[in-house]
Amino acid sequence: MRQGAAQPARAAYFGAVAEFFELPRSEVSILGEWRLPDDEIPVVLFMARRAGVSPEALVALRRSGKRWAELAQRYRLDAAQFHVPLPESAPSGVLEGAYQRFRSLPPARWSEISLGDGDIVGLVNLRLLSQTLGKAPQEILSAAGPGSWVDLYARLIGPPQPR
Repeated sequence: MRQGAAQPARAAYFGAVAEFFELPRSEVSILGEWRLPDDEIPVVLFMARRAGVSPEALVALRRSGKRWAELAQRYRLDAAQFHVPLPESAPSGVLEGAYQRFRSLPPARWSEISLGDGDIVGLVNLRLLSQTLGKAPQEILSAAGPGSWVDLYARLIGPPQPR
């Protein structure tokens, strides 16, 4: 288990990842054994689909020391492909730096934006949580703070219900 996420939180998060990418939960659980932080698993799947490469290839490159930003550039995934629409006046919290860069340029120039690894992980997870929970991105960002996206997901869904 990575990033201090409790096992039930991790299982719930992996369920959301499986739902978002339309994969069996068992496949996402296997990806969880790849020695990556749990909240990077959706980045692997997102980039693999957008770039048309295998998740295994991305993981191998990541393990070799490549940053997500380098991999995005290598596979021609620019900032526009990671962007999650947010109302102009909405606070962007933990992704403030990324959204400042998006807001400073017209969309036609977003390919010029350089995203850091934290921006990429954050934007992919923002999309994932927003869509799987049916919440506006600004709602997700207003609840985000220190900690992993896995922990945020657990907070947003609340404690597990007794069976």
